[in-house]
Amino acid sequence: MSLRPTDTLYKVLDHNRQPCHGGARRWPEPGKWRSVRGALEPCANGLHLCREQDLVQWLGPEIWTAEYDGERVEAGNKIVVRRARLISRVETWTERTARLFAADCAERVLPIYEASYPDDTRPREAIAAARAYARGEIDAAARDAARDAAGDAARDAAVDAARDAAWAAARDAAGDVARDAAWAAAWDAERKWQTARLMQYLRGEVS
Repeated sequence: MSLRPTDTLYKVLDHNRQPCHGGARRWPEPGKWRSVRGALEPCANGLHLCREQDLVQWLGPEIWTAEYDGERVEAGNKIVVRRARLISRVETWTERTARLFAADCAERVLPIYEASYPDDTRPREAIAAARAYARGEIDAAARDAARDAAGDAARDAAVDAARDAAWAAARDAAGDVARDAAWAAAWDAERKWQTARLMQYLRGEVS
C-alpha cells in the first residue's frame, strides 16, 4: 500500500492483530468497526491510535493504518477514540526494516561513544552486523557474536562514561536552564529525525 504523507492514523499491533501495548481483545479484520462504551480515558478506556509523530514510541511487529469516527481525546503521544477500524497493514514494516531502522538510530549516537573510546570498534561492528543480518548477508551466530561484544563494551561502563562526559560538557558550557533547554531541543530534533526516517521506510523510499 502507498501511505499518504500526512493525516494518516496508525494502530500498532502484535502478530495477527493482537494488542501489544495493552488490552487483550484481538482487533477485527480490516474494515470492521470496533467501539467502546463509557468515558474516554487515556490508558484506561478507549481505542488508542497514534499519529505520524507518535509512531516511533509505539513500534511493534505490525503497523496498520486506521481511521476513527466520533469522539476523540488528545493524549500526548496518542489519541483515544470511541470508534475505530483498521484499514490496511503497512507491508513495508517487516522484521527486516525494523532491524535496519534500529541500526540507523543506534548509529547516530556512535559519535558520542567513539569520542571517548576511539579505539573501541565493538558498537560499530554490532550495528554493521545487525544490518548484514537483516539483509541476509550473515547468519544468526555472527550477529549474536557482534551483539555480545557490544554488550561487553556497555558492561565496561563506556556508555555511562560517555554520557557523563556529555553532561559535564553541557554544564561547563551553560547554566542549568540553558543546559536543560539545549537537551530538550536535542531530544526533540532527534525524535523528529527518527520519525522522518521511519516514514521513509514505511513509504518504501529506503530499504
